[in-house]
Amino acid sequence: MDGAIACTADEVQNEADWKIGVDIGGTFIDFCALEARSGRVASLKVLTTPEDPGAELITGLTLLGEREGFDPTRMTRFVHGTTVGINTIIQRKGAALALFTNAGFEDVIELARLRMPDMYSLFCSRPEPLISRDMVFGIPARMRADGSESQAPDMAAVKTAVAVAKANGAQGIIVSFLHAWRNAAQEASVKAAIARLAPELFVFSSAEVWPVIREYERSSTAILNGYVHPRVSGYLTALEERLKDHGVPARPMLTKSNGGLMNAAEGKRACVNMLLSGTASGVIGASWLARQAGEDKILTLDIGGTSADFALIIDGEPQFGTGELIGEFPLHIPSVSVSSIGIGGGSIASVDAQGVLRVGPESAGSTPGPACYGRGGERPTVTDAMVVCGWLGHSEMAYGQLRIDTGLAHRAVGELAAGLGRPIEQTAQAILDIAVSEMFVEVEKLASRAGVDLRDFTLMPFGGGGPMLGAFLARELGMKRVMAPRRPGVVSALGGLVADLRGDFIRTVFTPLSGAMLPAIREAFEALAHEGRGWLAAQGHDSAAELTLSCDMRYFGQSYEIEVVLSPQWLTDGDVAAIEQAFHLTHQRLYDFHDPDGEIELVDIRLSAIGAGPKLSLPETEEVDVAATPARRLPVYTGASVETVDLHDRQALVSGSTFDGPAVVVQEDTTFAIPAGAHARVDRYLNLLLTFAE
Repeated sequence: MDGAIACTADEVQNEADWKIGVDIGGTFIDFCALEARSGRVASLKVLTTPEDPGAELITGLTLLGEREGFDPTRMTRFVHGTTVGINTIIQRKGAALALFTNAGFEDVIELARLRMPDMYSLFCSRPEPLISRDMVFGIPARMRADGSESQAPDMAAVKTAVAVAKANGAQGIIVSFLHAWRNAAQEASVKAAIARLAPELFVFSSAEVWPVIREYERSSTAILNGYVHPRVSGYLTALEERLKDHGVPARPMLTKSNGGLMNAAEGKRACVNMLLSGTASGVIGASWLARQAGEDKILTLDIGGTSADFALIIDGEPQFGTGELIGEFPLHIPSVSVSSIGIGGGSIASVDAQGVLRVGPESAGSTPGPACYGRGGERPTVTDAMVVCGWLGHSEMAYGQLRIDTGLAHRAVGELAAGLGRPIEQTAQAILDIAVSEMFVEVEKLASRAGVDLRDFTLMPFGGGGPMLGAFLARELGMKRVMAPRRPGVVSALGGLVADLRGDFIRTVFTPLSGAMLPAIREAFEALAHEGRGWLAAQGHDSAAELTLSCDMRYFGQSYEIEVVLSPQWLTDGDVAAIEQAFHLTHQRLYDFHDPDGEIELVDIRLSAIGAGPKLSLPETEEVDVAATPARRLPVYTGASVETVDLHDRQALVSGSTFDGPAVVVQEDTTFAIPAGAHARVDRYLNLLLTFAE
């Protein structure tokens, strides 16, 4: 990502000038800007402004203009990822909501699936619902499982419930009735009645948000959507106004939890689709970089100021799933599969009541930030520990936005060390060891769930903190390779720049898989395909579309289903045997067994409508084997003693450059800490590759 990215001829002629990807994290907002005519790429980091969300965006655009000659009036693509939605849930600062459900089912969100978050913990407790019990209203109404109406909604009860909800301060109402996945008419009629009775309230029905079987999953997804709606909608409206005032003609696009894009107008209503946009963008950017470099198995490590995110890339493609956690709540729409832990550069180190050293999940964020930032932070963080050990603090950070104050880092960690009665360097190293061990546990869980051997994978660290700790984690995991992109700090912003339009659609059919039912299944698929093409057209995509088909299937008698990728041609040809074989093979791969004589149920049909994004590629440079010349040498505490190690400037490392660890590599957006036993080499795409000796 240094210097230039190659564009296709059509790209240069038809969509010239600036394309910008922007990603907001807990501490920094990242920019990745492509000038399409020349292929030149510029990147930038700016500290976030939690007190005025969106102001940092204009600051960054202004700096790009000053430093890179960026002209906002010539921007043809603007893609934005934001943490406004997920932070609203984590901080519980969302809208006051009411839930209208069937009478007798008022406890649906409290009962959930009767599972504890951690069944092995004696101190585990379930999270408080986002809607309190007194704001849940039972409406006499009933739809049968076959979609026929047993009891029409009692509109008098609806009127009474609306009045009570308004009196209790509700800003919006969620309507979720039984079997709305089969027939949404009752939800629609109650929603219309609420709009007439209280037009000042916003209303979402579960079937319009995600029309899937199982009332808890459908209800909770709709609740998450409504909970963040006012803040997300307000933020996006302000974003559009800021961009317009700045002279930007491009319509803003938003990154989604599924790794795709949608326009801002849709984002104001389908807020739930962008809750994991930042983490998903990082994986999309990493997947693109992996494919460019010919890497087919990648473990991503995205460390920002507040968290570390992990994901698997297999055969060059990210993995998808449902049930990702948003704070304490599961999200039941398709998302890039990402595991997270509260360990980041700003994670605070402290001693608990038992005298045990802890790291995270509390974070210093961007304000005040780590002590070494000199912005008022006084408590020791992971970043401060890196400074004390000597890995960090040898150059400006974040494109000159920050200067490291080593004295403040030593003061903060020193106070902690005094309380523990240990030397300051050992205390700093203990902070780093704990951070790595916490990540180790989470990655092992991810690998076990996926059934993969991480020794076959390459670790790709990115984010501002990924390269600081990535090589140490890889060494502990027994991984042999690490690949650091040229600009690790802005990979998530790059992900938005290269992402496709992607819309996910679902239809519950809940039917045995048989030749007799195939016409109904085919009809459902065709309806989804029509919906998907219409969605792409609404996003402004008028080129060819890719439609991918999968189904949620299970053996008769099983409680839960698995997602099976299918070919649409099998439906066209009526090839039931091919569909059955695909299910058996998937079941065998996941559970190591299948039942060739078992009756199969098809629960959901899923379709993804994809409109291809910009066709970009990294330029290649000829590799010339040359030993890298360090800029200087410096003392670093490597865990047992202070050693003198080489410091390299990333800008001076050319394709073919080699050197050995321990070493430090500095660049504008991050610092790469390389432990002993690692051999480093720069490849033809300017990625920095580490290999560990056996």
